[in-house]
Amino acid sequence: MATRPGPLTEWPWQRLGSFKYLVMAPVVAHGARLVAAGGWGEIDLAFALILPSLLLRMVHNQVWISAARYQTARSKHRIVDRGIEFDQVDRERGWDDQIILNGLLFYVGYLAIPSARHLPAWRTDGAVVMALLHAGPVEFLYYWFHRALHHHFLYSRYHSHHHSSIVTEPITSVIHPFAEHLVYYLLFAIPMLSTIYVGNASVLGFVLYIAYIDFMNNMGHCNFELVPKLMFQVFPPLKYLMYTPSFHSLHHTQFRTNYSLFMPFYDYIYNTMDKSSDQLYESALKGTEETPDLVHLTHMTNLQSAYHLRIGFASIASRPSDSSMWYMWTLWPLAWLSMVLAWVYGSSAFVVERIKLKKLKMQTWAVPRYNFQYGLNWERESINDLIEKAILDADERGVKVLSLGLLNQTKQLNGGGELFRQKYPKLRVRLVDGSGLAAAVVLKSIPRDANQVFLHAGPSKIACTAASALCEKGVKVIMNPKKEYDMLKSQIADSRASYLDNSSNHLPQIWLVDNIDDKEQKLAPQGAIFIPISQFPIKKIRKDCTYLSTPAMKIPETMQNIHACENWLPRKVMSAWRIAGILHALEGWAMHECGDAMIDPEKAWSAAIRHGFVPLNKA
Repeated sequence: MATRPGPLTEWPWQRLGSFKYLVMAPVVAHGARLVAAGGWGEIDLAFALILPSLLLRMVHNQVWISAARYQTARSKHRIVDRGIEFDQVDRERGWDDQIILNGLLFYVGYLAIPSARHLPAWRTDGAVVMALLHAGPVEFLYYWFHRALHHHFLYSRYHSHHHSSIVTEPITSVIHPFAEHLVYYLLFAIPMLSTIYVGNASVLGFVLYIAYIDFMNNMGHCNFELVPKLMFQVFPPLKYLMYTPSFHSLHHTQFRTNYSLFMPFYDYIYNTMDKSSDQLYESALKGTEETPDLVHLTHMTNLQSAYHLRIGFASIASRPSDSSMWYMWTLWPLAWLSMVLAWVYGSSAFVVERIKLKKLKMQTWAVPRYNFQYGLNWERESINDLIEKAILDADERGVKVLSLGLLNQTKQLNGGGELFRQKYPKLRVRLVDGSGLAAAVVLKSIPRDANQVFLHAGPSKIACTAASALCEKGVKVIMNPKKEYDMLKSQIADSRASYLDNSSNHLPQIWLVDNIDDKEQKLAPQGAIFIPISQFPIKKIRKDCTYLSTPAMKIPETMQNIHACENWLPRKVMSAWRIAGILHALEGWAMHECGDAMIDPEKAWSAAIRHGFVPLNKA
């Protein structure tokens, strides 16, 4: 929202929320009536392409969004090295509003202008006229309108909304108040209406002109330099006819320079070109190689998680993955396709995001596999190969710590990472499974006045550590069935084992659970508190019970570039396993925390609090 919102700031369909596409219903109804009356053959090409062209624009924009987020996470050609936060993602959530407006304007134009009907598919002379009119009147008028928008009166009421994003993404290009977009479409209509008036308009001419506008808008706001220097060397005048991402980036950081739309020659003419434009282009194109201090290795979970990744759909990634949205079912074909492609062509982990804490540089890499694949015996070897490849790549690049997230650290798969430590004894990168901090978070989540807990878990490191610590405090730990009880008892010191009990007659209020089904949950007494000790959340079936989050903590305010949720966790919350890797890097701990090795939980907890992490579940 602008500093002092002016008239026509809000979009007319803003209150419709996700149902805003209903405003296109008249177009659909009109098309259905035409088909019913005369069949598909009677539909005019200009009308028939209205809705498909809108869909293509959405796909085009989404490709840019994903590509830009991927490149800014891994590329050395990043222009503005600052983070994006959740408020920017929320502000830019309505990037498709202008596409809806475009469809409505095309529909109204089709109905209101008889000569806009029955246009030919293509006319070269019309395309040339449109190009000349864009380079002349459109670019000229836009330049002066843009300068006017930077006057205090209009800037505070309209254009400041767009400039709230210092670090731009492709979709930043279309984040403007409704009134601004009306003026922009009036400008862009000049070439189209002129060719209609002259009589050399064409359907593909209009579609390609809008595609050109989208392409240049997205490229100018992508925040990584991609225009090859060779293009300007082969054709030097091109620097006056086409801007670069670094050229427009300066407009968002300096505000009073580089006003041009796509063709910088008006900035040259009126002396408003930023003098550092060429230098920034050169430095961004050359780039600087960056080695992260820490890598967190995760993977996809369910089919929907593919587009929940940061490089997927921005608005979806900014919400917990268990948030229900009515339109998610429409994405199932894409989810299946992405799974198949990842399975067939996913030969290595890929970069998902890049974050900073103080001077610590971190990246998240994702193994291109899903939860169900980790349960397939015949897939384990190939998954371990992918994890091993990521570890060796991190080691070769000089990464200090690699934390194993989700199922990448299971005992059944690779002994909690011990397989790689033993296979490569000279490994410099420290492997971390995060069990020490996870155990600490679980223990701190238990109410202080609890005198007994029910442990529903196998003999994992976290379960054993939690049970041992509770027994040492004199808290009775009850287990059932006896098999798990016997396995866990064998790992606890005899002096503490007296507080470990196998019973099904008395079930306390506090339940520490790893994997629990619906039937077992129903055995819990009314008012029970379920505390997960695994990385995956519990299915909530009891309204009379309390379900705590999986072991996690709130991140420090100083952590930068956090604008996506970690799986099912709330905003600005990280899993304990991921935070543990950060602590190992910050503290410089030399040990591998994998296999049977584990950092002292109290030591890990103290380090987390000291570095600004805040408990999510308070005892």
